[in-house]
Parts: sequence; structure tokens; C-alpha cells
Amino acid sequence: MSKAIKTVTIFSCIITIFSMILFYHFHRDIYLTASITFATTTYHFGMRLLIGLIYEIRMKNRADYTKKWYQLHSWERKLYKFCRVKTWKNKLPTYSPENFSPKYYSWNEIAQAMCQAELVHETIIVFSFLPLFASARFGAFYVFLITSVCAALFDLMFVMIQRYNRDRVMKILLRKR
Repeated sequence: MSKAIKTVTIFSCIITIFSMILFYHFHRDIYLTASITFATTTYHFGMRLLIGLIYEIRMKNRADYTKKWYQLHSWERKLYKFCRVKTWKNKLPTYSPENFSPKYYSWNEIAQAMCQAELVHETIIVFSFLPLFASARFGAFYVFLITSVCAALFDLMFVMIQRYNRDRVMKILLRKR
């Protein structure tokens, strides 16, 4: 999955540059539209890579999963049941599946990696809305809003998966003690 994300980011960046050159040379709206579209795509994918890298360098999959931030609220189990997280959680891609494998790591280490992954996706949700500022320059506020909301909802699913699964991992840890 990491290779695919990096490839899309590089490809989008190249197409952005190419379409910008075409726009500045020919001044056609289609090239401006392509530039904005691929620049936004580059941003969304590149930002995800950068935020993940920053957390990896800073935290190294080490987080205190006993902190209040990582604890489930009383309403969350009901929400996850209502959203049927159990039925779709394994259908979404994982950037680094080995980080969550008991084959390579202890349940304690996996719980810590889950906390870091949750923080990454929560940060990405916030940064998903930065392209809204581009609407001041280019217009089309609702286009930027829709893409930002869709990107944020996509990452919200990963936050829900991390929190849902970490609760289950915590039960395993308690049983082992």
C-alpha cells in the first residue's frame, strides 16, 4: 500500500507541473482545472505521507495507550456497532500491516502502534480542510469543501478502526496479565 500511495503522489505531482506549464503557455481553462485537480490530489496524498513520517520519526510507534485520549467513551461501542465496523474494518487497506501483526510484535507494541496510527489519521482529518483556503484564489468553494469532507470522512473510518480494534487488543492484554 505504501508504494501505491507514493506512486500516486509522484504521478499527481508530475501531472500538476505539466498541466501548469500548459496553462501558462496556452491559457486554457482545461489546463487550469487539471492543475487544480492534480495539485489537490498531490496535496492530499503527500500530506498523508508527510504526517505519517513525522509521527513515525517523533513517536516510533510508542504511545501510552493508558492515556485518557485513547480510551473509548461510553457511547463509542454503540456507534461502532451501529456503523457495523466489524463487518468492513478488514476491507480497508493498511499502510503498514506488519505494524499490527502479532507475528512480529507483542500485543503491547501493537496497541502502541494503534495509538500512533489513530493520531496520524486524526491529524490528517484536520489537514484535509486546508485546501479550502485555495478556494479564495480559485473559487469553487463547494468543490474544495466536498473533497475535504470526503477526505476527512475517509480518515475518520481509520480512526474508528483503530479505536475499535485497540479496545479488543486491550482485552487480550488484560487476559494475558
